[in-house]
Amino acid sequence: MSGDPTLLQQLALQMEVDQLNAAYAAALDEKRFEDWPGFFVEDASYTVQARENFDRGLPLALIALESRGMMKDRVYGVTQTIYHGPYYMRHVVSPAIVTTGEADEISAQANYAVFRTKPGGASEVYNVGRYIDTLVRTDSGLRFKSRLCVYDSEMILNSLIYPV
Repeated sequence: MSGDPTLLQQLALQMEVDQLNAAYAAALDEKRFEDWPGFFVEDASYTVQARENFDRGLPLALIALESRGMMKDRVYGVTQTIYHGPYYMRHVVSPAIVTTGEADEISAQANYAVFRTKPGGASEVYNVGRYIDTLVRTDSGLRFKSRLCVYDSEMILNSLIYPV
């Protein structure tokens, strides 16, 4: 079994997806927001939606971006126009479940938890949910074609400013 090419390919793909999720989380936690759009292909979508709406098939979402250009606009807004009290974020992402690994597209899901800590304050759960992703292979490695963040939390602390 150790020489099974299919198993080795599955493990390699699993590692690639998990490494992409780890790099994504690190960029957000380190406030490297200008790097965030680079995790996506040009015509990618990024959506943050309540579980209640997702489960009912309702389209309403807190954030719905339809291209890397819209993500860059979001980064500009987050870094240049919004003022709020400082805080740190920490993403904890589970290993992904890779559901399909076709030649063109890869489907994967992973659970996430985002914690927020204000300087001098206690840490609190900020947002919890799952990523539902479609990934594609590019010359730069795997990139998101779509990332749907389905959050379980009924209440979002203050407002959703940064990507999850």
